Amino acid sequence: MLKARTLALWVAQNELAAAQLETPGPAIGEREGSEQQAGASFAWHAAVTGTPNPAFRRVEITVAEASRPEYVLARLVGYVGRSAQR
Repeated sequence: MLKARTLALWVAQNELAAAQLETPGPAIGEREGSEQQAGASFAWHAAVTGTPNPAFRRVEITVAEASRPEYVLARLVGYVGRSAQR
């Protein structure tokens, strides 16, 4: 179980890093996908919401084994800055 939780956290960290690289920033809404990590399959779900400061977005990512999507192994919350639009 510890191995699965560690791998799930890596998936969540990778998805947060991808959101940080988006220009001008991630759009508000929900998205999901699947990833492989060390031969294991995981399903992830990301919810992007606004914050009181319009320059930032809140990103919450949950990750579960693909075969058991209802059992969350990792949850990661981060805040992503949006680049200035011209």
